[in-house]
Amino acid sequence: SAWELLSQDGQAVLIDVRTEPEWRFVGLPDLSELQREVVLTSWQKFPSMEINQDFIAAVTAAAPDKAAPVLFLCRSGARSRSAAMAATAAGYAKAYNVAEGFEGDLDGEGHRGKLNGWKVAGLPWRQG
Repeated sequence: SAWELLSQDGQAVLIDVRTEPEWRFVGLPDLSELQREVVLTSWQKFPSMEINQDFIAAVTAAAPDKAAPVLFLCRSGARSRSAAMAATAAGYAKAYNVAEGFEGDLDGEGHRGKLNGWKVAGLPWRQG
């Protein structure tokens, strides 16, 4: 799992690619017990949702070692998948998508945060 990789590899970096409103109002992964911070770099710019042209530069600044594991997290795994693919294309050998995301998949009533994802798994998080 993402938490195991982050716990076991001190070089691993978690990059949350959601938007600032999501960080602020939905919450953030809390890596304090690992003595690390989650890196906040949006894959798409809010509110236009255009791809962030400075994304790879921000990833490189946060994770200069392209051999180190870099994990990408979004709400449900879609944006982070695109971000991981872009990082792989930029030369990162271990770019991973946290597939269930922070809030997980939609349930039968169309709500997130109940089926799977970082929060549902009971992993550390905090309000933004």
